[in-house]
Amino acid sequence: MNFLERNGIFTRLSYRVIKANPNILSSEELIPTRNSLLSRLKNREDQESWQDFFNTYWKLVYGFAIKAGLTDQEAQEAVQETVITVARRIPEFKYDPATCSFKTWLLNLTRWRIIDQIRKRKPEHFALHRRPGDAARTSTIERIADPSTLDLETVWEEEWEQHLITAAAAKVKRRVRPEQYQIFDLCFFKKWPIKKIATELGVSQGRVYLARHRIAAMLKQEVDLLRQKLL
Repeated sequence: MNFLERNGIFTRLSYRVIKANPNILSSEELIPTRNSLLSRLKNREDQESWQDFFNTYWKLVYGFAIKAGLTDQEAQEAVQETVITVARRIPEFKYDPATCSFKTWLLNLTRWRIIDQIRKRKPEHFALHRRPGDAARTSTIERIADPSTLDLETVWEEEWEQHLITAAAAKVKRRVRPEQYQIFDLCFFKKWPIKKIATELGVSQGRVYLARHRIAAMLKQEVDLLRQKLL
């Protein structure tokens, strides 16, 4: 499914397909948007650039929406509506990191799409999901309805940092031997003990320590490089 109709109006996004096949994303597609891509997005007929944008940011927005309290279905809707809103408003966006970065602009758009999803909930939804003791608490809709009172910036920063690590890890993986990256993945991401990794893979603990140290340094370098390119 294309992002744009011939008349330039957005169709519903093919989010379920991409979500079901996360391996279709390359490391380059995970790299944060450059100013050049933003310029291309102002042409609503440039379907390739819009697909690149969607591939880059859907997981970031989805994860943020889930942590903000949306269900899977609501988060999917938030992703679609956020990208559609970007398409409508990108012509008025002017890149100026000193006043408003693209990162902050995207956060604000996503925040309002999350609020829209919360407001669509029917009253019975809150009754079904209310836990003992919730009566004395502020309801979800009351807590999220006023964007100025939300602390979603912290959640967004956490998702953004994870976004960078994922992109950096994909790039590092292409630069090292598969067995080395497997050791690092088990150690760094899966949090396996050094001894267990050595036993399971039939390698020395020293080799595990060496691979972890070497690839961790590479990962940090890639993350730093990506952060410098953020908008």
